[in-house]
Amino acid sequence: MISSSINGTIINYYFHCKTQCWLHANRINLEDNSEDVRIGKILHEIKESKSKKAEISIENIKIDKITKDYLVEIKKSDSDIEAVKWQVLLYLYKLRCKGIEKKGKIEFIEVKKQAKKIHYINLDEKNAKELLEVLKKIEDLIIQDTPPPPIFENKCKKCAYYEYCYI
Repeated sequence: MISSSINGTIINYYFHCKTQCWLHANRINLEDNSEDVRIGKILHEIKESKSKKAEISIENIKIDKITKDYLVEIKKSDSDIEAVKWQVLLYLYKLRCKGIEKKGKIEFIEVKKQAKKIHYINLDEKNAKELLEVLKKIEDLIIQDTPPPPIFENKCKKCAYYEYCYI
């Protein structure tokens, strides 16, 4: 059973940064001050306004777009494809639990690290089993009394939580 508190942002942050995951899950939100977050939201709104299929909310998740065959997640950049992959797997799993089978499609507006703008993913049995293990690890992380110590990487410089972790 998936915890209802784990949403796409939390699973994405878990793969991106455990400290960021804990802070966000425990409602310490510093993203309102982040220029990158604002740009991502604006790009998302522009893309959505051009599409006839608007964002869909199911329980605590927000799916960018659903087509006949695909659940589509749109991202500003391809900076952390692994995190986005698990976010999409979570969405596919939640849809499957409701009797809806889809394939996953990730669309990047900016491509810097990947060779292509569109990536496909399927929720197979192996991924579903791994997803449940990841969700358990996230639950164990976010119930801790304090966040894990930050591990400095270059990506930290652009993070909305940078000041919290390093200043």
